[in-house]
Amino acid sequence: MSVTLRDIREDDLEQIMEWRMAEDITRYMNTNPKLTLEGQKKWLASVQENADVRYWLIEVDGEPAGVINLIGLLKEDGNLGWAYYVGEKRLRSLKTALALEMSMYDHALITLGKTAVYSDVFTLNAGVIQLHKLCGCEVVEEVKDAVEKEGVFYDVTYMRMTAENWMQLRENKKYEKIEFPM
Repeated sequence: MSVTLRDIREDDLEQIMEWRMAEDITRYMNTNPKLTLEGQKKWLASVQENADVRYWLIEVDGEPAGVINLIGLLKEDGNLGWAYYVGEKRLRSLKTALALEMSMYDHALITLGKTAVYSDVFTLNAGVIQLHKLCGCEVVEEVKDAVEKEGVFYDVTYMRMTAENWMQLRENKKYEKIEFPM
């Protein structure tokens, strides 16, 4: 298995739109969007012009698999937010998830020199919370009814990896290193 990241292109947008509207993806996200290709083109143009965010297409063995992003690149406090999903079910694996997460920590906390990386996870997504904990993340806070989506309220678990913690943990972590294109 080989995981690579590359810039998102316009010809990726239809696939990204399908993934992002799939129930198994949206059930763990803050919105259930009704996307259009024209809207996706506007979204891509806006994120390409926004120096505070960065999005990449995840490829597994050369096949488009999902999306990963960082937000808060311009924040002066050194904190970043991040998220990802693997939309192609057959390309999902623990090995891929660990490689993505731990390589992202290397990129954000070492290469970019950030202080901490934060994520927010629907509390019902116990597998991802466990994955983050396996990587060394700590739970910062659990908030009941933090997100309302189509009349349903969801609890959210906020998690963090600090640069100090990552530097202590990373020597003992085994994972495929993924390069994050600059």
